[in-house]
Amino acid sequence: MARNLALVGSTSGKTGCPAIFADIDTGEILIQGDEVTDPPTVPRCTATVRANPCSSSPEFADPFRRPRSDVSDLIPFAEVSHLFEDFEHTAWRLESRTGYAGDRRSEEYQQFARGEDTTEDLSDPYYVARREQTSQGLRFERVRVIDDPPSDGQRYLLHRAQFNIAVGEDIRVLPRARADRLGLPREDFWLFDSLVLVRMHFDEEDELLGVEVTEDPAAVVHACQVRDAAWHHAVRSAEFEARVRSRR
Repeated sequence: MARNLALVGSTSGKTGCPAIFADIDTGEILIQGDEVTDPPTVPRCTATVRANPCSSSPEFADPFRRPRSDVSDLIPFAEVSHLFEDFEHTAWRLESRTGYAGDRRSEEYQQFARGEDTTEDLSDPYYVARREQTSQGLRFERVRVIDDPPSDGQRYLLHRAQFNIAVGEDIRVLPRARADRLGLPREDFWLFDSLVLVRMHFDEEDELLGVEVTEDPAAVVHACQVRDAAWHHAVRSAEFEARVRSRR
């Protein structure tokens, strides 16, 4: 059976062996290297997996657990805004923070905090653009990690979800406890077409410092695995809201 493989990396120079590949469809990691012949070990291996002492190689560590880039290496978010127009299939977002400074500065957030009506105008250019894109088959998807109880910032995002959903976005919710059990990174990122990863970096005050853009196979494959796990375990926003209301 043919596999859809992506090269994660190799430390062997031009020969490419040993090398690590990821199966895009199944998430399996395949290692090309020396064949396993030790009798006690063989039963635990498949024919496609070879033994290779790669665990000590930092190149193959979880990309989200590597040291972050220096702030000076980050670029403004505005410089990647074109990706929201250029992508061909999916724009996927993981939101893990308890709140965002940019939200708190908005008048709408202040109105929401005061309990005032904050119905949004769906004729706003942002919503018009999203409606046009989703009507053409493009997918905007998000998973929001929510604490128990939700923070004020998270309650505001839950409120805003209805407007994004109205123009075609698919927004789902994942409880923090479940995200932690799954070992998901406490990171915010956008993933475009399963090819371009945009990692968002914030300071302790929830201010966006800038973004890091990469097409590195190891980082992208790992982001795809995070996406698949989060999406599988998350529930639709309306379902989550109903659960929260039933507990009040």
